[in-house]
Amino acid sequence: MMNNVAVEISQLRVRRGRTHVFDGVDLTIPRGQITGLLGPSGCGKTTLMRSIVGVQRIASGDVTVLGEPGGSRRLRHRVAYGTQGAATYGDLTVRQNLAYVAALLGAPKGDVDRVIDEVGLRAQSGQLVESLSGGQATRVSLGMALIGAPEVVVLDEPTVGLDPVLRAELWELFRGLAERGVTLVVSSHVMDEALRCDRLLLMREGRIIADTSPDALLRDTGTTDPEAAFLALIERDRAIGAGTRRSRRDARERHEEVGE
Repeated sequence: MMNNVAVEISQLRVRRGRTHVFDGVDLTIPRGQITGLLGPSGCGKTTLMRSIVGVQRIASGDVTVLGEPGGSRRLRHRVAYGTQGAATYGDLTVRQNLAYVAALLGAPKGDVDRVIDEVGLRAQSGQLVESLSGGQATRVSLGMALIGAPEVVVLDEPTVGLDPVLRAELWELFRGLAERGVTLVVSSHVMDEALRCDRLLLMREGRIIADTSPDALLRDTGTTDPEAAFLALIERDRAIGAGTRRSRRDARERHEEVGE
């Protein structure tokens, strides 16, 4: 793996029962950037993120993170995963939640205070998490992922349900982390968040239909906003799929005619 690549995935296949969630996904994710994973609910974003972290059972393929197999014990302190929703203990304070994770990871002394300031919860550090607002609880969950200064942070829809002001504040935090060299993979189904990323992976039905940048996305689709751009890509993908199906049908019909 090259030094500027944080994640490399080759021919990833994931099945759920008889359903193929992924059937041969290939991608690379560069270091020190915000890679946005966007697409509608059910397109495979969470499964892909779980594969990167190493908690997803895969049928075949390779997932390499920071030069190690995804899920390797050597990545325990280097990769963090923030799941959907606030994964916190409501009957503990903000500080206690963070201190618990710090103890599990053997994080450096002072790490809890660092993270409290990073997520902007200094005033609420002594409050029980169950008494916080939804946005504040989400910040606690994010803070738990940042304990230990991980090199790769994978966040599954961290801004879902938040008001525009809180979303903007979290994205400022993400940008600050990336400027420090942290690699972020952030999923969302809110298309306007695409403009805040360095790189975009747009997904549909278990496939990556575009690997691009915000500027290139708008330029390529001739649109002025990411939602219209994504809809244009879906229509393009549908047209390609329909053309492929027609070609296969025509080839089958020609084969049958020759056989006669």
